[in-house]
Amino acid sequence: MTTEKKPRRGELRIYLGAAPGVGKTFAMLGEARRRLDRGTDVVVGLVETHGREKTAVLLDGLELVPRRHAGHRGREFDEMDVDAILARAPEVAVVDELAHTNVPGSRHLKRWQDVEELLEAGIDVLSTVNVQHLQSLNDVVERITGVTQQETVPDEVVRRAEQLELVDITPEALRRRLAHGNVYPAERIDAALGNYFRPGNLTALRELALLWVADQVDVALQRYRAEQRITDTWEARERVVVSITGGPESETLIRRASRIATRAGAELQVLHILRGDGLSGIGPTAMARCRTLAEEVGATFHTVVGDDVPTALLDFARGVNATQLVIGTSRRSRVARLFDEGIGAGVVRQSGAIDVHMVTHAEAGGRLRARLGASPLGFSRLVSGWVLSVVLPVLVTVVGFFIPAGLDFATDVISYVLATVVVALVGGLGPALVAAVLGAGLLNFFFTPPLYTLTVHTPQNLVTLIAMVVVAVLVALVVDQAARRATQAARARTEAALLASYARTVLTHTDPIERLLEKVRENFALTSVTLLEKQEGEWQAVACAGEHPCADPDEADVDIAVTADVHLTLRGRTLPAADRRVLEAVAGQALLALRQQRTAAAAARAERKAEATELRTTLLSAVGHDLRTPLTSIKASIGSLRAPDLRLSEEDTAELMEAIELSADRLAGLIDNLLDSSRLATGAVQPHLRPVGYDEVVAHALSTVDSSEDVLVAVDDQLPAVLADPGLLERVVANVLDNALRHGGGPVSARASAHSGQVELRIVDHGKGLRKGAADSAFAPFQRLGGDRDTTPGVGLGLSVAKGFTEAMGGTIRAEDTPGGGLTIVVSLPAFSVEFEEEGVR
Repeated sequence: MTTEKKPRRGELRIYLGAAPGVGKTFAMLGEARRRLDRGTDVVVGLVETHGREKTAVLLDGLELVPRRHAGHRGREFDEMDVDAILARAPEVAVVDELAHTNVPGSRHLKRWQDVEELLEAGIDVLSTVNVQHLQSLNDVVERITGVTQQETVPDEVVRRAEQLELVDITPEALRRRLAHGNVYPAERIDAALGNYFRPGNLTALRELALLWVADQVDVALQRYRAEQRITDTWEARERVVVSITGGPESETLIRRASRIATRAGAELQVLHILRGDGLSGIGPTAMARCRTLAEEVGATFHTVVGDDVPTALLDFARGVNATQLVIGTSRRSRVARLFDEGIGAGVVRQSGAIDVHMVTHAEAGGRLRARLGASPLGFSRLVSGWVLSVVLPVLVTVVGFFIPAGLDFATDVISYVLATVVVALVGGLGPALVAAVLGAGLLNFFFTPPLYTLTVHTPQNLVTLIAMVVVAVLVALVVDQAARRATQAARARTEAALLASYARTVLTHTDPIERLLEKVRENFALTSVTLLEKQEGEWQAVACAGEHPCADPDEADVDIAVTADVHLTLRGRTLPAADRRVLEAVAGQALLALRQQRTAAAAARAERKAEATELRTTLLSAVGHDLRTPLTSIKASIGSLRAPDLRLSEEDTAELMEAIELSADRLAGLIDNLLDSSRLATGAVQPHLRPVGYDEVVAHALSTVDSSEDVLVAVDDQLPAVLADPGLLERVVANVLDNALRHGGGPVSARASAHSGQVELRIVDHGKGLRKGAADSAFAPFQRLGGDRDTTPGVGLGLSVAKGFTEAMGGTIRAEDTPGGGLTIVVSLPAFSVEFEEEGVR
């Protein structure tokens, strides 16, 4: 008996692009032809050329499997014939547009399901997909472009492909390809360039495609390393892992690691290791805080379990192929580190090729010193503790001695231990030790045989006395640490609240320095707070709050030196050293506010001076050239006409009269633009909106400009009307056309299209265009697109007036680079609709 051998599964190769037109189908057909030339049996199951000639040429010589005809709602559609391909059984099938949705009634809902059937039959498949069709990115693409993609393909289908090739092209090159008619037919080019194929949209889509492919490459690399059992670090991509304990230094470590990762362009991962002994446990509040901070800096948060922290940390780092580790220096004292090298030393010793960064922090090596510092319990608790350290043992002795029935020895021991614990909870370590020693002595004297002596008769009694002292010490240490942490937390909250308040003051008030100093004076109960600056060897008060301000740093009770020449001085009382942290931050904020204030004032003065100079220069230029030139022409022509000794023919007379008329028209146009600019500046433009068609407006505007025969008009009269003031819109179009004809250097096109409730008029020239980054300044008053050396007439008010009129009508106007060279001005106005009519717009 023989078993039928199952055919191998075919291989899928996908060409991924950021947008239509990047060349996915072209690249796919190129690969198909290369395989055909090598003798591979290749057929074309389905390819959409979309009318692109260069794509259609590549189909010549390839075998085409006839398509299947399917009807739906009275219409005929062509779909890929899966059965015909299976019957033909080629080695390779070319199937375009993987995310396509089949006609209802087909065997499968999606084309990628048809491809799965071909792969199961052992047929290799070449296919294409755009990044906007990936299921995980569909909503992101919609937010970027404003276009909803109905056809999607699951990411997992694309990830399973044996080969994934990114077909990449720059946004500028794609827009040129589109403008040359290589992607869409002519009637769709303008709408595509102005909407989906805007440079910003294409840049964002390209970044999405690159990042998605990079992630898939990384997944493939991880899969390969796992299959080959490779644990060595491969520095194919920088990754930084920061290990935290959840202690107060964790936020410092995350921020420092974020800076390291940013400089290296690396991915950051935050790791917390849970130990079985609970020594490095992290509370819920600290966990939430660390997770939030990790998200804010763009990192991922991970938790692993391991009793051997260095081993667990390095195993995780090697597992994610990390190149750098960030850990904090030990919080233990120097004495403790004598007995154990600590986690940091162990990680450094075992790290191998992974770089390790040891970050210092405020908690490093300070645990023992903190415990030996001053008590944080407060004066009243200390006094109460010392009183209770004497009263409670004596009270327990009196109660136990005078109870008639008496108590057994165990009860007496528990009573003294309880008294010691109470004293430790109230007064801390010192009173607890006194209570333990006094209680042990009273217990031994009054209740331990032989009575009324301090002799320790049995070893058990000695153990009891030692246990009481140990309990007192342990409880007191816990109380002392808890009180210290509470004090530190309260102080930190207060400092954070103060600093946040000061920052808001600097950011939100018009007089930030004075208000900041006043808040400091109020918060710290001071008489005065003064910001002093040394100017020409003398101290001057830049700003002050309160009475009797300091005139010199030597007069202050507290002097904070911000720089050598700027001091923050406080008068009223001496502040503790712990408050200097906040005061130093305040001093820095005050200096920053002072510099910003002066910088803003200097910038405002410079801007006003520059604007006045520019306005004076441009106006003088206008008067000196654009007004004088036509006046000179008019005067010369009239002088010739009036000369008694000059005999002119009718043709010469007509020519001189025409010159006078043209010069007068130039003067009228210049004066109109100046007056319009003045009206816009004073807000005197009040448009009267009504529906009007672009075809009508362009026709009227052409009659007012010179060389109108050089304008190619392609404005469909079937386009929706726009809501505008016909007179103002005619001036806008005339100004833009005049600008394009004077600076374009070739034929000018006027085309219109409708999209998303807007109708756009695009006036396209093929001149020199604008320099990079100058699109916004093109609409500034007195901005000559040709620069100062431009000899064409005009003072640079045409586009400025056009922008003002367009915005007054509720529209927008923008400048774009013409693909292939030149400038395109896009005038966009809302399409007239029933809603406008219901609101009373006629």
